[in-house]
Amino acid sequence: MSAERANIHASAIVVGQTGLLFVGPSGSGKSELAFSFLTEAQRCGLPVALVADDQVLITLRNGIVIAERPEPIKGLLELRGSGIISMNSVAEAPMHYAITSVPHPESPRLPPENEMMELVGGARLPLLRIPRDSIMPYGKFAALAQNLFITKGM
Repeated sequence: MSAERANIHASAIVVGQTGLLFVGPSGSGKSELAFSFLTEAQRCGLPVALVADDQVLITLRNGIVIAERPEPIKGLLELRGSGIISMNSVAEAPMHYAITSVPHPESPRLPPENEMMELVGGARLPLLRIPRDSIMPYGKFAALAQNLFITKGM
């Protein structure tokens, strides 16, 4: 069990039992993409919750990446240029995938195979790239994650 904890610039959500950590540089659309995932999954009838937006506390517990929210930002998500909204949230959740948004014209046709995101204490999460202009970003993630699950025999 690692006691190492890091405060990273990211957003974290839960869809059903799946934890998703949105990573990337400032202004890359992490919050917007997380919000799109939340609303699309909720429209599909899946339970959803925000863990944290902008600041996520990451720890590694028994080999599992855990995302926690700092209490001052409990339930708050910033939609750049629109404002800050309140959302259903949970204090912490295990993370299963890292998601990064990519500008569509700059996206390679195929991303690197088995791409991983390095986190605190040597923890790693599978990294999936979702084009910023996707009409159904959660649907795209679900298809990619299912394919990853099948090809790795998870």
